[in-house]
Amino acid sequence: MYRKLRLLPVILCLLVPTVWGQTKTQKTKTSGKKELLYVGTFSVRGSAGLYVYTFNRAKRTLTLVQTVPTPESPSFVGIHPTGKFLYSVNRGKAKDSDLEGSISAFAIDAKTGRLSDLNNRSSFGADPCHISFDKTGQYAFVSNYGEGNLVVLPLFEDGLVGNPSDSKKYIASSVNPTRQESSHIHSALISPDNRILYAADLGADKVYSYNFNLNTGKLEPSQQKEAAVVPGAGPRHFTFHPNGNFLYLSEELTSSVCSFKIDKKTGALTVLQDSVLSLPAGFTGKNSSADIHITPNGKFLYMSNRGFNGISIFTVASTGKIKLAGHQPTGGQTPRNFMIDPRGEYLFAANQDTDTIILFRINAKTGLLTQVGKPVKVPSPVCLKMLTQ
Repeated sequence: MYRKLRLLPVILCLLVPTVWGQTKTQKTKTSGKKELLYVGTFSVRGSAGLYVYTFNRAKRTLTLVQTVPTPESPSFVGIHPTGKFLYSVNRGKAKDSDLEGSISAFAIDAKTGRLSDLNNRSSFGADPCHISFDKTGQYAFVSNYGEGNLVVLPLFEDGLVGNPSDSKKYIASSVNPTRQESSHIHSALISPDNRILYAADLGADKVYSYNFNLNTGKLEPSQQKEAAVVPGAGPRHFTFHPNGNFLYLSEELTSSVCSFKIDKKTGALTVLQDSVLSLPAGFTGKNSSADIHITPNGKFLYMSNRGFNGISIFTVASTGKIKLAGHQPTGGQTPRNFMIDPRGEYLFAANQDTDTIILFRINAKTGLLTQVGKPVKVPSPVCLKMLTQ
């Protein structure tokens, strides 16, 4: 059961909708379920905070519904498993805290997708960069990059964020003197069966694992404490294969991917492949890998590369191993984050430094990408999440 706590929401000022990708006189036709895109940003070049769009699948257009002010730089967002709430992690402080980093909770209107403010709490660590949830929606997991810690936060029935039920602080380093001088927790995800929590430490070249106690919200020792990757790789984000047998990790500092086999009984990770290169053979510039996602059917894996400014495309074999199949420029600079729509038909790429979101059609047979529609202008987009109502 969710924890019960009630608080009258403060309704945020709603800005007048703006339409990109169609004329002002056109009206968005809706049929069936509404598809909503939520965009987190960095607070530069006039960003208003969070942006809410409706996605017209037939026309391949995004229509702005709302902008929502938040503390500085809501750089990662997460949608609650119920679809009723959205949470952002922000670089700015909470209203009632002197600590750097905060979490904002919002209610999602069931008819319009608009956001209304619930509460704002400290992230209990500097530079929060990722938030995720257990499958029941009773807890959130927050990764604080600068602090090098992982925090578990209870979520109440009405969406409010509670005080930590657990936290882990890491003190480690690795071979890269500028990026791995200390632990940097970059992401954490619960296993598909809601038993094991994995956390990526960019600074230590490790993926930690814990047994998650749903009754207490505690992270307990697992059979395998950690899995290591090649020194200097820099674990960042990861994704699970739809069948739950494999995990794919983006290695930021070496622009590569590590694939793991998951022991479903214990949650232990075994390396299948490490340092699978993602860049074209002739590329010699500076690059850092970022986000990674797999299609719903498990056939294709994608990773974003900043510097190369493109999406790397991999095929996925039945054994879980991957093979580089191609590349797609994102039409802008610094594609920090991207997402694949729930149907596996489209990939949305966020170009952080050129202020655009670009839409690509996914070829169901090859996994290759084709740009469609018109670029959508958003100041410094860095995180994309979709909800179907």
